[in-house]
Amino acid sequence: MAKRTANKGSEGKNRAVVYCRVSTDEQATEGVSLDAQEATLRAYCTLRSLDVAAVVVDAGVSGGKPLAARTGGRRVLDLVESGEVGSVVAYKLDRLFRDACDCLAVTAQWDRQEVALHLVDLGGQSIDTSTAMGRFMLTVLAGAAEMERNQIRERTTAALAHKASKGERVGQVPFGYHVAADGVHLECDDAEHRVVEIVRALNAEGLSIRAIAARLTADEVPARGKRWHPTTVARLLAREAA
Repeated sequence: MAKRTANKGSEGKNRAVVYCRVSTDEQATEGVSLDAQEATLRAYCTLRSLDVAAVVVDAGVSGGKPLAARTGGRRVLDLVESGEVGSVVAYKLDRLFRDACDCLAVTAQWDRQEVALHLVDLGGQSIDTSTAMGRFMLTVLAGAAEMERNQIRERTTAALAHKASKGERVGQVPFGYHVAADGVHLECDDAEHRVVEIVRALNAEGLSIRAIAARLTADEVPARGKRWHPTTVARLLAREAA
């Protein structure tokens, strides 16, 4: 890790690293392109009299990755650590951080290094953590974003469970079933159910998961792939036991 310089004067404090990130899907469907982000962030820096020392881009990188695990994110952290910049400027909170814990841990370190985080697009407002109010608002925003993600996850889980209870397709079609003509519900696949019975019988005989997979492959029992894998057999037996 780069050694942080101790002589960050007023010039260093006015230098900023601009960080832009999109995932492939976002760039294609939401219009938050890298060019649009950079233009907005450069305009903000001009307004705030910040000199853009570097523009760092993570293209097609998931926000689920921590900042340090991204190529561009690692460079941002190195620039901060070296003392070359006094501000990190990003479009929104989710461009930088995967969750509230990640956000607060990283920005706490930046506070100790006297590096401010600027979030530009918050419904017409911006956040600047060089102020006490800015740090407070960041904490509130990070917590709210975390709660929203958890609520979405809960709603999604509940919706999928409801669909599954009605016999509707959820994710991949399980072995032993196929999608009905309506494209929504699942129907029993007689041929695959006979394979399930074979797997259960071999398991009852005491064969290991690996041995069952080898037997099915050797007997040329139809599989959803070129051959039977132990993980496939294990998942099938676990589903039957549930």
